[in-house]
Amino acid sequence: MTERRAAGGASSGGGAAGGAAGPGTPASARLAPIEYADASPEVRAIYDDIMATRHSDWVNNYWKVLAHHPPSLKRMWANSKQVMGPGALDPLTKELIYLAVSVTNGCDYCIASHGAAARRKGLTQEQFAELVAIIGLANETNRHAAALQLEIDPQFR
Repeated sequence: MTERRAAGGASSGGGAAGGAAGPGTPASARLAPIEYADASPEVRAIYDDIMATRHSDWVNNYWKVLAHHPPSLKRMWANSKQVMGPGALDPLTKELIYLAVSVTNGCDYCIASHGAAARRKGLTQEQFAELVAIIGLANETNRHAAALQLEIDPQFR
């Protein structure tokens, strides 16, 4: 797991992250991030929008690796802006949901990214501990219900 994090956390375009994929490893797992200076004008425009929207001076590796396929980068950024932008749920709640799904899916990168975003939006240690307890409970009871093939109560319909 440490090796995977080190490769995924590379901030430059070179290094181990750009190496050839091993047998059974998806090629995308080894793509080097495309840095701003090396990006096409189309990709730079999306990077600029990411930084402006997030009030940031950098673009994270998720977007930099998606930049290898600009249509996917454009689509995923538009979707992210729409879903994570202003709406009926407050920004912290959205990040907590994203964090819970990321924990359940076992995505270390997404846990780190959305954990940091949630902390910037006010997540406390106490809230995080409670969130982890809820995630564990929900996963356990969901698996029980699925294994027991429970009939849904009429009151829940």
